[in-house]
Amino acid sequence: MSKVKVVTIGLGYIGLPTSALIAKSGIHVHGVDIDESIVNTINQGKTHIVEPSLNIAVENAVNNGFLKASSAPVEADVYLIVVPTPFKGNHEPDISYIDAATRNIIPFLKEDDLYIIESTSPIGTTEKMMNLIYTIRPLLKGKLNIAYCPERVLPGNIMHELVHNDRVIGGIDEKSTQKAIEFYKQFVKGELHATNSKTAEMCKLIENSSRDVQIAFANELSLICDKTGINVWELISLANKHPRVNILQPGCGVGGHCIAVDPYFIVSDYPMESKIIGMAREVNNYKSFWCAEKIQNEKLKFELKHGRKPSIALMGLAFKPNIDDLRESPAKYIAQKVLQNTNNEEYFIVEPNITEHTIFKLTNYKEAFKKADIVAYLVAHNEFKTLPVDADKVVLDFCGVNK
Repeated sequence: MSKVKVVTIGLGYIGLPTSALIAKSGIHVHGVDIDESIVNTINQGKTHIVEPSLNIAVENAVNNGFLKASSAPVEADVYLIVVPTPFKGNHEPDISYIDAATRNIIPFLKEDDLYIIESTSPIGTTEKMMNLIYTIRPLLKGKLNIAYCPERVLPGNIMHELVHNDRVIGGIDEKSTQKAIEFYKQFVKGELHATNSKTAEMCKLIENSSRDVQIAFANELSLICDKTGINVWELISLANKHPRVNILQPGCGVGGHCIAVDPYFIVSDYPMESKIIGMAREVNNYKSFWCAEKIQNEKLKFELKHGRKPSIALMGLAFKPNIDDLRESPAKYIAQKVLQNTNNEEYFIVEPNITEHTIFKLTNYKEAFKKADIVAYLVAHNEFKTLPVDADKVVLDFCGVNK
């Protein structure tokens, strides 16, 4: 194998598809992950992530010698940091993974190398990592290219969107920005927009914060409509006939690795200035709690009416329709919340996109629907839209399956 050109630190939902895409372009990639099982899986040409066409891309990249996984970095020309940015304390962003990943590659850095952070980061993180690098390797000061370039992808369509979506690329200086743009041009067909690192970091955060605010408006409408007896789906459809109105669809909350997370990066650092952003998070979190309470109330009403405990189907665990991703899923939270208050009722937990779960015993969606007295739609999976509308069942449609 010829000299490695790119090292990718982190082989998760973004790191692995990105590595496979770069390798597909004929660039040698050395992927790094601390999980040995992930490393072994990838080196067999297989994937630990369910994502359309990713398995083929990884298999081809490994078999053709352009992708190799390891638990340790090596010398390269480009270093991509694609690690998680979890929370600590009260939704305070924790950049320790970025810090650790950066420290691991510092011994390998040389003049004119390109260092890029793709991980979602608080504003100023790229400059912090620059200072860290130059503190440990002062002779490299001013001789590296350092930039931030966030992903903009939709789970279930990642491989396509990595290629075709526009990217925002912000360097610590103009030279770094241009160097990063030249790198991404090799495998991205979308337009590459140049800026500085702080603006690129903020851009990633406000894109998802904006969506969170819009979803919160829809979820708030659903709460009001429930009290007034108005069909929220019909209401939104009619309101959207206005040429300048585009209200989103309500759901049982907001999940995933971006929309449910990124707003906190702003709220944590700028609490006084981010009132709308912070309130949107509260509304969307409350909607999940409200859905769980609604299921409990319908359970009690059923017992009073029929003199027996109901069987209940909780339909969906993923954070959005037609994927297997449960990260930050409001549906999973609702299922856990409801099961905490169980009193010998029969529950059917349904998620058609996964075969098994470490906590929940899963049931086929048709079987669950048939046996349940109360059906709570938490995720609008396509399979659920094929089920009949049964007047004999109590149906709680939180996501518009039967709209």
